[in-house]
Amino acid sequence: MIPRTLFSEEHEIIRDSVRRFIATEITPHHAAWEKEGMVPRALWRKAGEAGLLCTAIPAEYGGMGGDFLHGAIIIEEMARAGATGPTFYLHSEIISPYLLHYGTEEQKRTWLPRMAAGEVVTALGMTEPSGGSDLQNLKTTAIRDGDDYVINGQKVFITAGHSADLLMLACKTDPKAGARGVSLILVETERTGFQRGQRLEKIGCKAQDTSELFFSDLRVPVTNLLGEEGRGFYQLMKELAQERLVQAIRAVAASEAALEWTIDYAVQRKMFGQTLADFQNTQFKLAEMKTELAAQRVFVDRCIELHLQARLDAVDAAMAKLNATELQGKVMDQCLQFFGGWGYMSEYPIARAFVDARMARIGGGSSEVMKQIIARSLLPDNRKRSG
Repeated sequence: MIPRTLFSEEHEIIRDSVRRFIATEITPHHAAWEKEGMVPRALWRKAGEAGLLCTAIPAEYGGMGGDFLHGAIIIEEMARAGATGPTFYLHSEIISPYLLHYGTEEQKRTWLPRMAAGEVVTALGMTEPSGGSDLQNLKTTAIRDGDDYVINGQKVFITAGHSADLLMLACKTDPKAGARGVSLILVETERTGFQRGQRLEKIGCKAQDTSELFFSDLRVPVTNLLGEEGRGFYQLMKELAQERLVQAIRAVAASEAALEWTIDYAVQRKMFGQTLADFQNTQFKLAEMKTELAAQRVFVDRCIELHLQARLDAVDAAMAKLNATELQGKVMDQCLQFFGGWGYMSEYPIARAFVDARMARIGGGSSEVMKQIIARSLLPDNRKRSG
């Protein structure tokens, strides 16, 4: 077994506390949340009290003052437990860095302490019905009118969209300027002109509320602009490497957990006078998955290490997400097969993990978008144009 060298003894103590929190506050209730279609607000406050939110945010803004490794521990343990309902990773590792890196001092002091405490739940408003991953062609507009922006448009597939108190909204402040017209604006969901659509029914991640969002002449002050006007596309591209690394970390951890469940099942399942694990085919399949996951774990850990050094680029992050999520789909499918008919029953964790995993090849940029990013870095003409 290749040892992991990223985490210190202090990190492992934190990991133990995260596991206890999940075992006490999440796992016993997750099935009920899946039926309800969302997690209770009280869980966010408990997570805040336990120090599980915004761990990389400096203490002066209410965070733990840690680094990305602390968040990675929480991401891994949530994925291993199949806890797809609470979107702590989105809130802490994807949205809070935008506020920290691009927010004004007032914005940071207004929102980050409340986010770290679990008093405010956040969502990222990027995807549109006609746009998908094409951020340059957003249709949602935010047109300057005096000291306000007037926002009109629609977003779809917004994770935590039904429960969010604060949106980080990608929109066009200059509809004719392409990528240079994209800006990021903070939108409080209590404002007039904001409306949530129905909670969307998904095949997996059922405890995670996902919604359509509508904006009709919604006014926000210009002070809600995050960073500079027209720099939203640049900001998104800058931060997407971490988002894709988060997805890779989740994919590997979930896959490792599925393999562990499958090994436990195989050594107990009796078939034709022996256990499922006694069959050579079972042993070979388990060996293949273990080997592929070990190699993927080393690559993702190296990407984490590079990210901690601010050296992880968009191409490496795309490769990590592409390979980890594609492997996750393969592992979940093979593991479910070993469970036979029981694997098709939603009461078994492997069944839920199988359908939950399908989102990973779409969210945070589809596999096809990842391939395009990687391919552009390989072709001489594209390298010349990007330079």
